[in-house]
Order: sequence, then structure tokens, then C-alpha cells
Amino acid sequence: MKYFLILIGLFISCSTPQQSTLPSDDDITLIQEVNIINVRSGEVSKNKFVLIKEGKISDILDEKPALAENTTVIEGKGQFLMPGLAEMHAHIPSPDWGRENIEETLFLYLSNGVTTIRGMLGHPLHLELREQTANNEVLSPRIFTSSPSLNGNTVRNVEEAETKVRTYNEAGYDFLKLHPGIQLEVFDAIVKTANEVGITFAGHVSTDVGIRHALESGYASIDHVDGFIEGLVPKEKGLDPNTNGFFGYNFTYDADPKLIDELVAMTNTYKVWVVPTQSLFDRWFSPDEASTLATAPEMKYMPKTTLENWIKSKENLISDPEYSTEKWNAFNTLRLKIIYNLQKKGHGLLLGSDAPQVFNVPGFSIHHELAGMLAAGLSPLEAIQIGTINPATFLNKTGEFGEIIKGASADCILVANNPLEDLQALRAINGVMVRGKWLSKKFIDNKLEEISKNATQ
Repeated sequence: MKYFLILIGLFISCSTPQQSTLPSDDDITLIQEVNIINVRSGEVSKNKFVLIKEGKISDILDEKPALAENTTVIEGKGQFLMPGLAEMHAHIPSPDWGRENIEETLFLYLSNGVTTIRGMLGHPLHLELREQTANNEVLSPRIFTSSPSLNGNTVRNVEEAETKVRTYNEAGYDFLKLHPGIQLEVFDAIVKTANEVGITFAGHVSTDVGIRHALESGYASIDHVDGFIEGLVPKEKGLDPNTNGFFGYNFTYDADPKLIDELVAMTNTYKVWVVPTQSLFDRWFSPDEASTLATAPEMKYMPKTTLENWIKSKENLISDPEYSTEKWNAFNTLRLKIIYNLQKKGHGLLLGSDAPQVFNVPGFSIHHELAGMLAAGLSPLEAIQIGTINPATFLNKTGEFGEIIKGASADCILVANNPLEDLQALRAINGVMVRGKWLSKKFIDNKLEEISKNATQ
């Protein structure tokens, strides 16, 4: 039975956000003598002067310009500047989860250089938050948000599907979120209605639908590489798709890797992006001890009850009689091969870690996802591209963000070392700029300390 990842009870619980006072910042900022990373080519332009006005990169110069009196100057000498990352499978808490401020979760993303998030379990509050963020009333990454979940319980027939698709489109959600359990005829009604009203859909692949029909139906993105392993099982094996286990784990030894090319080619034909969320499998589903993962430094930002739930969830998941380290290794090797081929031959990958989720702390988990992409065989440049220019392309925002270029939103990460040589450099951020607002390392550290203290209360 496919695991239904409605994440209520596992996340940080939060209350309705209050308007936040942004860090003091003048209208004009200059980052001087910095090395700029071109995320398209991998080239580094040295000792440049980046001028920022009204939240956008107004110019990139070879020499220091004459400055107005109100200009804030940021020293970039010897450091590297790259665009902010996009977390393309994020979760924003909803008010019924009960405690803490939503803004803390959003800041955790920012603290790790995530300046754009795609929320994958929508709520009416997120529509308000999206607008508050766009108006710089809340310190947050740029937000794109899904609808509430469409799944086997919320859309039980064609009529419900048609009604909810139209309702969510009229409400202004950016796309529809699909979860497991959707019947085939209901899924087809979702697709038909979504195409009629002009809203895209993304997420899981229900077993009644299957990966081939899902791809043919034109998902905007398939997340978690869902359905692919099931799609590698030859029909003649006659396996019941509902016995697939955790994202096809039970079918690991039945899958035929020679069928990967066919599925990858279909992502090109139907222009379907894939969000791997490999960190979900490297952490929640791995043989690693839950007690060890719970002691990682970033866990101090999670409430004790959240960590207890995460430990219990992981232990329950891997206690299945079918589970073994040997089988997980085979399963993970197969996943990494699929991801590699999707990168090299498919329509494209998008960076996403599924946070907050079991042992995936918002923002911090993006580094685990980047490591997973390296393990799959991607280069550091490719890993950076799927978190910068690929999301901008996917969201039809090319030139608006995802690159350090004139006219783009000033969403930047300043680091001491070149991440193209070692992605670990992105773990040591000296500052983040989000829509022209500069967050210094000191500001970030102070805010993280405050979040840590709140987590223990």
C-alpha cells in the first residue's frame, strides 16, 4: 500500500503569521569586489561590483561606481556570489497545527540561502502569506503555493474532482497538489478540468493511474520520483500495484532497469519535470539510526515533540518485515540511476527536499538534497542549476530570478568559497539577500539562536 504523505502532526506547528519588521536596509546596496558565479556556464567573473536598487540588480560593473549617500556597501572581496536557491518541494505550516510562528519556518529556509519555495500542501492562509511576502510585509522566501490536497478521500468521484479544481483555480492557487489514492476516472476528470481552466497539477502518482498515464497526462512535475520504480516492473510479472510499498520499495528486485530509458524519454515527450526529494529516502527511509539523526546540529530548531514524532515515524517505517539494509541499498541504487538518467536524458530536474519532513529541517535539508544529487552522479554545477535556473524556467520566471544578471530580483547568497568546487561551501553562508533585503551572518545567527530557544519552550 502506498504511503499517504499527508504530513499533519509531523511538522512544526505554527500560529497565524504576524507582519514582520524587515531588517533595516537602504534602497541602494553595493556588493563590491565579489566573484560572481554564472550558473548557466559555470564561469566565475572576478572582482565585480553589483549594484542593487529597489530589490533588483540594477547593474554589474567592473569598477566601483560613484555612490549616493544612502548606499549600503557590502564587502565581497575574495568571496563568491550566486543566486538564491529554490526549494521546490517545501511545506508551509498551517494554523491548525497549533504552535510557533510560521515566520520561523520561513526564516529557516532563508537562513540557508533558499529564497524561493514551492509549497506543496496548500491552505487559504498561504494565499495571504504569498501576497504579504510579495509586498515585503513578511520576511520570507518568494512563495508559490499548491491547492489543498486532492487525494482518494477528498475527490471520491468525478463531480467532486471537477468542483474542487474549479474552486481552487478561482481561489488563486498556483497549481493543484495530487496525493495518492485517486481513482483513474477521477484523475482523468481532474486533468480535463485543469486543462479547461488553465491550472497545472503536480505531486504523487496514484497506483490506479500509473506512471505512463501520468506522464501522458502532462503533470507539471512528478515529485519523489513517484511511480517510476513501479513502471519498471514488466507487465508479465502480474504484480498488484497496490502492494508496491514505500514508493515502489517492495518491487525493487522485480524492476527492470532496461525500462528506465523509455520512462525518461516520456518526460521529454510530455515535458514533465521531476523533483527527486532524495533526502527523504536518504534520511527517513535509510537504515541510519533515528537516534543518531536526531542529534544533528540543525535538530535544535525543531520542538522536542516534533523530534519524538520523527523518531517514531522512522522506526515504524523501517520495522516492516520486508525492510533490510541490503534491499534498501538496491532500492536506493535504482533510484539514483533513475535520477541520473532524468538529468542526462530527461526533461529536467528541480531541487526539492520535502521539508519539514522526518529529519528534514527547513533550509538545512536542501544541503542533504544537494549531496544526494552528487551521489546520483550530477556535477556541482548541475546540482546548483536544478535549484536556480531550472526552477525559474519551470515557473516561467526566466530572467526574473535564478541568476545574477541585470534586471533580476536581488536574491543572492554570499559564501567564502566556490561552491562549484565544493558544494559544502553553501553550508557556510556569510549573508543572504532576498528581494534586495540584506541578511547579514550576524542577523541570521541571532535569529537562529532565537528560534532554537523557542523550540525548547
